[in-house]
Amino acid sequence: MQIDRYHITSSNVPFIIAEIALGHEGSLGMAMAYIDLAKSCGASAVKFQMHLAHEESTPWEPWRVPFSHQDKTRFDYWQRTAFLFDEWQKLKHHAEHLGLVFLCSPFSLKACDWLEEMNISAWKVASGEIHNQQLMQRLAQSNKPIILSSGLSRTHEVIGLVKGLQVQKRSVALLHCTTRYPTQAEEVGLNVMEEMHALLPTLPLGLSDHSGEVYPAVLATYLGACIIEVHLTFHHSMFGPDVKSSLTPDQFKEMVRAVNFAHIMRNNPVNKDTQIDQLSCTRIIFSRSLYTQTSLRIGEILTEKHIGYKKPGGGLTYEQKNLILGRKAKKDLPENHCLRVEDFE
Repeated sequence: MQIDRYHITSSNVPFIIAEIALGHEGSLGMAMAYIDLAKSCGASAVKFQMHLAHEESTPWEPWRVPFSHQDKTRFDYWQRTAFLFDEWQKLKHHAEHLGLVFLCSPFSLKACDWLEEMNISAWKVASGEIHNQQLMQRLAQSNKPIILSSGLSRTHEVIGLVKGLQVQKRSVALLHCTTRYPTQAEEVGLNVMEEMHALLPTLPLGLSDHSGEVYPAVLATYLGACIIEVHLTFHHSMFGPDVKSSLTPDQFKEMVRAVNFAHIMRNNPVNKDTQIDQLSCTRIIFSRSLYTQTSLRIGEILTEKHIGYKKPGGGLTYEQKNLILGRKAKKDLPENHCLRVEDFE
């Protein structure tokens, strides 16, 4: 899969998506600031969600989390936080001006139309939309890459969807996801990503994480994830339903650094014997040799009391002491002299 200039494979550094969702609270300025933040934190892409209330919802849609102090319904929330088409264009332009890939999850056909008109690089399908056949059929008509989040799908459902898209020759990536905000350690389930790899070994896989911690992304990278998506917030005291599931700027930067480290580890398997050969000088420094514990005069017979086993190495080993024990010194040997066979008759 290729998204913009990024080749999405496990041999490349993971494609890191900073998920903003609706953290901007409907403020274009705040959305711009989030794009700046994503860039400063080292993200590859910034992602929003395009909710058009009249296209996707009804006034009686239930709250997932009843968090809002100013919206009576979720429908009202979608309306208050929505942007106009030209505002979305400004956001995309700003992201691309900074060198970020601009992504946005559609939640209606009109959102798809808007995003396609904006020439978005790839589709990112939210976990709750995988079962929206109308939306999936619309995305399948496009030649753009499709990234799927599996948070609300059984394994056989998401595997079937992927294979169906592959039959249509669509470029697909799959993100393991737990739709729990925040996700506790016992529910992260990176084993599922491994199971997906066993079933779809050639498919680009990744993790969409809601734990609010850096660890799942790092471990997923070492297991072969080539896409990492995490929520980003300015501070954990910010307002919004996703804040506790998000990383702060410092956490995000640390995650990027750690993901790169994990990627290097995964792609550089070590041959232990070769490594030890390369550490031969260090090994000598840390090993030990036979030394004189006390001085020894010429003609004196070497006994155990004369021998110390000390650092550094490079001389006779402990196992070789019988080569010299009981033999006469050819010359005076001072204390801490590295013993050699040729020192004795």
